[in-house]
Amino acid sequence: MLCISDIKLTLDQVVNKDGKPTEKEYLQKKILAALSLKPTDLQKITIHKKSLDARKKQLSFIYTVHVTLKNLSEDKLLKKIKSAKVTKAEPYHYAVPRLTLEDDNCRPIVIGCGPAGLLAGVILAEAGLRPILLERGCPVKQRKADIETFWKTGKLNPDSNVQFGQGGAGAFSDGKLTTGTKDHRNRKVCEEFVQSGAPEEILYLAKPHIGTDILLTVVENLSQKIINLGGEIHFQTKMEQLIIEDNRATGVIALCRGKQTAYQTKHVILAVGHSARDTFAHLYEQQIQMEQKPFAIGLRIEHPQDYINKLQYGNAAEHPALGNADYKVFTHLPNGRTVYSFCMCPGGFVVAAASEERHVVTNGMSYHARDGVNANSAILVSVTPADFPSDHPLAGIQLQRSIEQKAFAMAGNTYHAPTQVLQDFLQNRPSTDFGKVRPTYEPGVVLCNLTHLFPEELTKSLQEGILALDKHMPGFAYGEALLTAPETRSSSPIRIPRDETYQCNIRGVYPCGEGPGYAGGIISAAVDGVRCAEQIIKTYIQK
Repeated sequence: MLCISDIKLTLDQVVNKDGKPTEKEYLQKKILAALSLKPTDLQKITIHKKSLDARKKQLSFIYTVHVTLKNLSEDKLLKKIKSAKVTKAEPYHYAVPRLTLEDDNCRPIVIGCGPAGLLAGVILAEAGLRPILLERGCPVKQRKADIETFWKTGKLNPDSNVQFGQGGAGAFSDGKLTTGTKDHRNRKVCEEFVQSGAPEEILYLAKPHIGTDILLTVVENLSQKIINLGGEIHFQTKMEQLIIEDNRATGVIALCRGKQTAYQTKHVILAVGHSARDTFAHLYEQQIQMEQKPFAIGLRIEHPQDYINKLQYGNAAEHPALGNADYKVFTHLPNGRTVYSFCMCPGGFVVAAASEERHVVTNGMSYHARDGVNANSAILVSVTPADFPSDHPLAGIQLQRSIEQKAFAMAGNTYHAPTQVLQDFLQNRPSTDFGKVRPTYEPGVVLCNLTHLFPEELTKSLQEGILALDKHMPGFAYGEALLTAPETRSSSPIRIPRDETYQCNIRGVYPCGEGPGYAGGIISAAVDGVRCAEQIIKTYIQK
């Protein structure tokens, strides 16, 4: 198999102006020209990478492809071509050793069924270790119903919501799979998603996403794979405490519908999300070492999606080869803080994401089609332990809670969200009416002055930051854009230290994913789950 990089196609070569896909046709022409071959010499063409190059006025797509030849010597062809853009392709293969579990009391236990927990469960199950997954929330169908009830009525289920349940917080988002982490396990994770129902394009797009509507099916199928391989998943089962003997975990005690159950094990993957605040408090009481960690706080900004398309794509904005545009912007302020966009959702919705009563939390979500009227993104400002109210390891959670509770009060003691038009936020005046952008947040919003919600320095940083972002992306500070707050769950405010074997100070406990501070998105969390599973597999092999 050969790898050909840096193949450029214009928008019209990808999809013509009549909307007809022409990508395969033009890719083949470019490949034949690059290799000096005939169509009959090609057996298979696979897109390996695809990205949009929007740096010039003439937008184009850049490809890397893998090509399988018919009855031709790759080595001879490479010598003949002598091009740095044509090389041998190395096929990807991720192998999991198959083990025999002799003692049922040694089955690994995974706490949490988000991306980290599910992928850890998949790897452990593929190895034959029949993991037991404990999830405090509900299966995804019941969870979806509970969430929709909350969005329509404001009736919150504290254990079945946008944060808790099968699939974790990522299940009700855009399903973005972008990551800054270069790890060969990324491919394994994406392949598992595709096998579970995700579109194949996530294997090669530069900015892949699944969408909440498809992701829910993916989550169910991943769970079923674990069960089919001998694992178990127990929903509405909340870990209450670890069983610890001689500084080593020997099991967990979990509560399910009022009944306590003890599970014996030698390995616990702690893949709870960063909203499991009560769990962290229990772990702290059990002497699990924790430390404060910087994170970020902010709000959601909504623009008209066609406005963002025009800003990003110019005159090409309506071309059928282009979907709705996204963006990623950041700026460093003179006060040392960073203001940046996060979890940008083209054609998406701002959603109610509370997990505790009398707290208001926002998040962003898109379906696979990304065909909503508005674009939304979190605009966050960095916070450090110096901003926390104390030196306690859980003080960052206290800061989050104080803002979420204040937002609940500002919204009239309801789960409506405080909202403000951007031009009013920049001028420190309350909004009394919407501009052109209508809110997508349910169960509803309350117009107010968001400058009263955050600590003063954070407010000023957000104001200054938005104006600075406008210099990087002219037009971003659109006066009629709508701000909805607060966004407090961007990442964990704590870290549970772990050693080179991924265990914390209590042996046999593996802090994993976003909650313990080791990930920042679906892919990085899932990859961390794979790593922790690998560490456990090593202990069985070493025996």
